Amino acid sequence: MSSKACPSSSYMSLSFLLPRCCPQNVPRRGIKSISKPRQNRFNRSLNLPLLESTTAAALQRKQFTTPLRTGALGTKKGMTAMYDPDGRRFPCTVVQMDRVQVVAHKTREQNGYFAVQVGSGWKHPSNVTRPLLGHFAEHKVSPKRDLVEFKVRDESGLLDIGKSIGASWFQEGQYVDARANSRGMGFAGGMKRHGFSGQPASHGTSLTHRAMGSAGQSQGGGSRVYPGKKMAGRMGGHQVTTQNVRVVKVDDAKGLIVLHGTSIAASTNEDSIANTAPTGSIPGPHGCSVKLSDAVKKPWPSVPTHLLEAQPTTEPVSNTA
Repeated sequence: MSSKACPSSSYMSLSFLLPRCCPQNVPRRGIKSISKPRQNRFNRSLNLPLLESTTAAALQRKQFTTPLRTGALGTKKGMTAMYDPDGRRFPCTVVQMDRVQVVAHKTREQNGYFAVQVGSGWKHPSNVTRPLLGHFAEHKVSPKRDLVEFKVRDESGLLDIGKSIGASWFQEGQYVDARANSRGMGFAGGMKRHGFSGQPASHGTSLTHRAMGSAGQSQGGGSRVYPGKKMAGRMGGHQVTTQNVRVVKVDDAKGLIVLHGTSIAASTNEDSIANTAPTGSIPGPHGCSVKLSDAVKKPWPSVPTHLLEAQPTTEPVSNTA
């Protein structure tokens, strides 16, 4: 045989240097994902508008959760019971409205938002400070025991100063949000305040059956107690909001509003109230002030025309001097 190699064999040995032919419409595999990325819920895309930091933009974002009209103040009188058309008994809370009047307005031009200042009850002028007494005298309203404000969406929800708000401001069957300060229970331990199970009742436990136990780590956790740690402390005495409370009965002559004792969940039968599951109660002890406003998680109620008209107050204002 000849000592020279066959030319075809040299071409075969160099075939690995030739480019490979890839089939059409077949994606190449690599480190980059071929699936579409998930939509980012944060405002990091160039196509999304930046959030405005002005007061008008903030009010526009909150316009869907801001009530169209003001709320009212009431005094929690106690509890009773009523019966639904099916004969089932359900608990109720009685709230009485005592000389509720519009005291002042908050406007966007002066205060940055729209709100109605509402007062209830009566207070002797000798027990009112001079600045607050002048505030009542300026608006020709007698001194009030309680004074709060309710935000409204726009200036159409501003009632006339001095207008009285009665129990008929709320309609039977509508839903309201009730806010009040909860009953203060003083300094409470971890078992009562947070529901801790406590230490074992036996097996060597001595004098620490209701103790909280460890409050944090040593070196591994930074030798400190983390902020927000559930510990013993003051319990109650803060504002609690109960949403979606149904108005069962309204007595405008006596100023009484009867609320369902518990929050009403969704029910297939609107006439039957007792078959709904309780999810909360009207906050506060007897005699406390309860702020009632239209429920933000329910459709806004249809307000009768006669309730929006200005009504002269029948309360004497001679005590403002």
